[in-house]
Amino acid sequence: MNPNAGEWKPSAAAASWTPGGGFTAPPKKAAPAPPTAPPTAPAPPTAPPTAPPPASESSTSNTDSNSNSNNNDIDESDPLWQIVIKLTNGDKEKAAKMIADPDSLMQYPEVEAFLLSQENEEMDVDGDDGGNGNGDGDGDDWEKAVDAPLPTPSAVGATAGDADDDAQMEDAAKQMEAVKITPAAIDDDDDDDDDDEPMADDDEEEGDPREHFNLVFIGHVDAGKSTLSGNILYLTDNVDKRTIERYEREAKERNRESWFLAFIMDTNEEERAKGKTVEVGRAQFNTDAKRYTILDAPGHKNYVPNMIMGASQADVAVLVISARKGEFETGFDRGGQTREHAMLAKTLGVSYLVVVINKMDDPTVNWKKERFDECVGKLRPFLKGCGFRPKKDVKFIPISGLTGANVKDEVSTTECPWWSKSVAKGENNTSVATLIDLLDSLEIQGRDAKGALRMPILDRYKDSGTIAMGKIESGTIRVGMKITLMPTRVQYKVDKLWSDEQEIKSARPGENILVKLKDCTTDDVLKGFVMCTDPPCRAVDKIIVEIGLMDMPDNCKIFTAGFQAMFHSHTCEEEATITKLFETTKVVKGKGPIVNKKPAFANVGMKIICMLQLERTVPVETYDHMPFLGRFTLRTEGKTIAIGKIMKLPPKKE
Repeated sequence: MNPNAGEWKPSAAAASWTPGGGFTAPPKKAAPAPPTAPPTAPAPPTAPPTAPPPASESSTSNTDSNSNSNNNDIDESDPLWQIVIKLTNGDKEKAAKMIADPDSLMQYPEVEAFLLSQENEEMDVDGDDGGNGNGDGDGDDWEKAVDAPLPTPSAVGATAGDADDDAQMEDAAKQMEAVKITPAAIDDDDDDDDDDEPMADDDEEEGDPREHFNLVFIGHVDAGKSTLSGNILYLTDNVDKRTIERYEREAKERNRESWFLAFIMDTNEEERAKGKTVEVGRAQFNTDAKRYTILDAPGHKNYVPNMIMGASQADVAVLVISARKGEFETGFDRGGQTREHAMLAKTLGVSYLVVVINKMDDPTVNWKKERFDECVGKLRPFLKGCGFRPKKDVKFIPISGLTGANVKDEVSTTECPWWSKSVAKGENNTSVATLIDLLDSLEIQGRDAKGALRMPILDRYKDSGTIAMGKIESGTIRVGMKITLMPTRVQYKVDKLWSDEQEIKSARPGENILVKLKDCTTDDVLKGFVMCTDPPCRAVDKIIVEIGLMDMPDNCKIFTAGFQAMFHSHTCEEEATITKLFETTKVVKGKGPIVNKKPAFANVGMKIICMLQLERTVPVETYDHMPFLGRFTLRTEGKTIAIGKIMKLPPKKE
């Protein structure tokens, strides 16, 4: 028997009761008050105790009065009483009446299961435990009962009797009460599991089968990026004639007749008034071979952070160069954005760089081959220094963004007789004549749809829930799957997906998508976070990197420990400090590379291995493991001073 049980005193009106003798009520007598120690169970559920003969009205009234008078004698800590009081929703008078009528009690599975468990316990007491009745592994048995797919009251009750004190018995009673809702809860869990499972092959079926490319248009201010982007949309029938006519009128009213195509991409009043793109414009167009998203990046040096945001999503960069006399030189010389944009494009991981020599129809150029060759000749060595392979990664093509020549249709031979011959010879690393055909001919390698999910978060907003936007770099995302946000390591469920304003079920690498996360707020997901599946990416605040020092601020010409700059990697920005220099390499003409293993400082033009300390943890990977999360740039005082890659991360904490 339970050593903690109090002394039990039967009611004067109670029937006699003998331990082990069963729970059978004698005819025409009231039931005993619930004992503190567990009573022995009656016969198994299939053969309930023999019911007493029908009571007369007088005996029934006597029983009721006796039960009412015995309410004060009942031990409310008794587990049987607790079960019955739950069945009556706390009505003690009704509970006492039920206790007085054993036949009515046996109609409830909870009571039946409890009494059966007491019978099993008595058998254990007599045979094994010498009166303790508490076997080894009771906790495991209870967990198994709770975790069973569809537990029955009798199964739960059989394990509830293993508790050896009143507190455990009370918990058991509560768990048995919860059994009523367990099947529904489990059904809900099964639904969740169904959401996670059935999409194993959805990426084969879902969405448009055409490959998707992100095109970022970069270059110096006034090179014609927005005009070219707008004309592509017009030539591919994404803008109707009536809209173009309205833009033409608006541009004429501003005395800027040639800006009307740029109005397609530059939608806010500030951009139209100044003729300068501020935010990254976004639009879509399709061809028979591929689907494209245009990212029209700002060219002004004040908006380079916005340009980085656009370029971080791009697969292909279109570097727009103005062939007009004086404009090419301004953009390419020191301080021009042509150099910085090309360098950033390589650092941010574009696969191809398409260099379009724009404004070839300008009167100062008039489609002359000499001007085209002059621009290409100056760009090749610079792009090679940025890390591009000019014979493989870089394509050159002359166009007119305003008239559309060589954009969709080839320029006429009367205007440009030399271009068709150049294409036939395969010069300028292209074998097709127009820009759109050139884009269709590109093939991007290394997209792993079956790898771990990696999606840097570009932005988020609230619209009937939290919506996160970004580009999938690796893996496949599906509705219903669970993702981990780094660096916070919090898991969420994917509720909905959209691509090009169309709801989808899954998305593959290269897609720009919107993701609705369940039970997530806008404070839980921020720009620069990375959406992952297991194993998630690393989140660190200290990294060992290799950088190429391209420039330095005017007021500081020496790069050494303690130097501070802004760290830009994928979509995240963080303050960084150089804490230690490990090695510098300087190439000297006639002598080759000179390596210094214990440098005190470094100068422009050197390759440096150093340690960066970040202000906060950022989600990154090494360049060798995942290049798109291992590239970065350092910027300070409005200029890009270094590009680099992450070589080592701190060891993982156990």
